[in-house]
Amino acid sequence: MINRRSFGKALGVGVGAAAVGLAGAGSAAGAHRGTRAGAHTTFPRIQQVKAGVLDVGYAELGPAHGPVVICLHGWPYDIHSYVDVAPLLAERGYRVIVPYLRGHGTTRFLSGRTFRNAQQSAIAMDVIALMDALKIHRAVLAGFDWGSRTADIVAALRPERCTALVSVGGYLVTDREANLKPLAPKAELAWWYQYYFATERGRLAMEDKKLRHDLTRLVWDTVSPTWDFDDATFERTAAAFDNPDYAAVVVHNYRWRLSLADGERRYDGLEKLLAARPTIGVPTITLDAERDPFTAPGGGTSYRDRFTGPYEHRTLPGIGHNVPQEAPEAFVQAVVDAGHL
Repeated sequence: MINRRSFGKALGVGVGAAAVGLAGAGSAAGAHRGTRAGAHTTFPRIQQVKAGVLDVGYAELGPAHGPVVICLHGWPYDIHSYVDVAPLLAERGYRVIVPYLRGHGTTRFLSGRTFRNAQQSAIAMDVIALMDALKIHRAVLAGFDWGSRTADIVAALRPERCTALVSVGGYLVTDREANLKPLAPKAELAWWYQYYFATERGRLAMEDKKLRHDLTRLVWDTVSPTWDFDDATFERTAAAFDNPDYAAVVVHNYRWRLSLADGERRYDGLEKLLAARPTIGVPTITLDAERDPFTAPGGGTSYRDRFTGPYEHRTLPGIGHNVPQEAPEAFVQAVVDAGHL
């Protein structure tokens, strides 16, 4: 685990102080697909706040002084992955913040001159900047896909800002050196779009609204094979992909992972810390989705040594990649239980 001194030296930022307690009840490790999936379709309203290099769009539910949970979406998804999770958490007394990541929805860069960077540390620093802007000292961080990676990084490098962690897929901090080595062919097949985005054809497809729409829909269909969502559910999320920076952010993210694009030098210190695969000591629940093609075999054993604090692992039978939207009650229970480990 990286202490605040080494982290602050790497980035040159200050540290928050106050702690927030959690409310909630016991474990439901056996829970999976909730009966309330699809109960909600929209958030009450989207708010905006200037944070770091962004004007961040976010939904907020629950009491203003409740313990904070920040829910982070992945790709190709948006805040609607938490459209059922957020009200369930709010009913339990949590203050729930669900931001659009950079390049998504109503989140905008404050300057046209800012590099449309999507390397892992930049997105993690967006979360810290958002917490600072909203005067949130500590929060439970919960996410999947890009959101898991982002939450993992904050928990590893800024544990004093993280009350507890819920991470779908476990330890997802990108190891660019390891990414230079080939995987088994079946595993490589699941990453087809990552290699597509490495080409100019892929970049042009992401910039074309129709091709982008069809490509992201194909990803939804293939990575969540048991999720019976309707067209309207996808279209609500696809609207977030019309952000003017969406294509640039997505393409950079996947090219950077493969060392085909550079990041920014101001994040070099953080990336050096992350290259050492720092452990995570905050209370953590990891979730594996049984039908997600990216779920590593072994029931979490491949990353167990990265979590050194109170820990629990759960596998969700019959669930695909978009865990919070496919199994909202199981995701909510993990958030509640993580604070009591």
